[in-house]
Amino acid sequence: MLRSGAEHLERLKDGRAVYVGSERIDDVTAHPYFQNAARTVAAIYDLKRDPKWRDALSYEAEGERCSIYYLLPRTAGDLRRRMKGHKAIADLTYGLFGRSPDHVASFVAGMATNPSAFSAGGRAYEENIAAYYRHMRKNDIYASYAVVPPQAARNPEFYEKRNLPVPTLQVVREDDAGVVISGMKMLATAAAYADEIWIGNLIPLAPDQIKQAVTCAVPVNSPGLSLWSRQPFFARNEFDSPLAWRFDESDCMVIAENVRVPWERVFVMDDAVRAREIYIKTPGHAFGNHQSNVRFWSKLRLIVGLASRLAEANGADQIPAVRELLGRLAALEATLAGMIHGQIEAAESWPEGFMCFNRRMMYAALNWCTEMYSSLVDVLRDLSGGGVFQMPASGNVLADPDLKRLFEAYWQTPQGAALDRLKLFKLVWDLVGSEFAGRQLQYEKFYAGASFIVRNHNYREAPWDEFHAYADDLLKSYAAPEA
Repeated sequence: MLRSGAEHLERLKDGRAVYVGSERIDDVTAHPYFQNAARTVAAIYDLKRDPKWRDALSYEAEGERCSIYYLLPRTAGDLRRRMKGHKAIADLTYGLFGRSPDHVASFVAGMATNPSAFSAGGRAYEENIAAYYRHMRKNDIYASYAVVPPQAARNPEFYEKRNLPVPTLQVVREDDAGVVISGMKMLATAAAYADEIWIGNLIPLAPDQIKQAVTCAVPVNSPGLSLWSRQPFFARNEFDSPLAWRFDESDCMVIAENVRVPWERVFVMDDAVRAREIYIKTPGHAFGNHQSNVRFWSKLRLIVGLASRLAEANGADQIPAVRELLGRLAALEATLAGMIHGQIEAAESWPEGFMCFNRRMMYAALNWCTEMYSSLVDVLRDLSGGGVFQMPASGNVLADPDLKRLFEAYWQTPQGAALDRLKLFKLVWDLVGSEFAGRQLQYEKFYAGASFIVRNHNYREAPWDEFHAYADDLLKSYAAPEA
């Protein structure tokens, strides 16, 4: 059932504990740090209920309308429907809201196509993941995830020498009803606006880290669970910080203090290998990161559009070198679009009875996005030059008649009115130079982990036997010179 934006905002008033420093925030819909991004999430839910977007963003299952990102694809056409749904959501946020509701949901949908990957230890983990998928689909759940141990916890010897507990989240006890977890996990982006948190392990665990090898799902308002947010990018008004105002999705460390998880919400337990393999032995990782490819595509289209507008505002759009630069940007946007469409045209029949986005092409696009973002933003930086520093500190100069008169007289150019230039440069600064921009740069660089992790995915999926045979065929086609 598709929930409305108002229903989602109401769900966020559920007693969750979000800390910004020592300040505890129980209602993110009413606090200046979080309320605007909460409304952005609500707008995503409302978009799905808009009659114009109904077919693109939902489908029918068991007599109910469900979000398109829960569709289990059996044809290339189903994959295309999923892609178009991701694109509509990403376009609403200009690609700036990375962990939108379709991200973790896509992981779970991919896992649901191959629940046998969860079978182990005599427990009903297969049934659990299938039931959790149905729960998410039926209730239109927004889940965030925390699937990486805190950085300090990756050196357990440090704690062992000091007789201190390793801080990473782990199972501390279990009984017939379920397990109890305690510790810290990173990094739950957008968890402040989510219903539930998927806790797992994307980084390989050592064989002796058994109790850390737990994968489960917990409501954000679970007793004992708290979210410790980084410093929010508080924007005074929308005009001066148009992106931070709407799209600061927040990033939180998850702290669990004796949080109880029922067995039906546990999906992996005491299996260090399986804890990571569930992402790779199912299409979960492919589905979730295809969404990230599409989301980056929307952001790239914003960058290309702003670059062209900057060139026009500076009167540089007719300079051959600038036109060449803009042409290169347009070519790069088409390159990413081709990689995304290629994932569907070369789709894999996997697992049996389902279709999956081409994993090699998906990981190649993921690597491309990780490598390219810095240079793409630098194009905007180059085109804006010192113009971003020539603008008034705030648009509130327009509220003073004398200042407005001076501003409109001195800041206009042959290419545009003063107000239009101010809006453009304020927007560009929020993408290249503000605190919000700095977070976007760091976020894209490490979106799927460090670069070597992304490249290892590409290494794993490469058909090395085919490459070797191709090269060996040529090597065998000619002989060495005779003596």
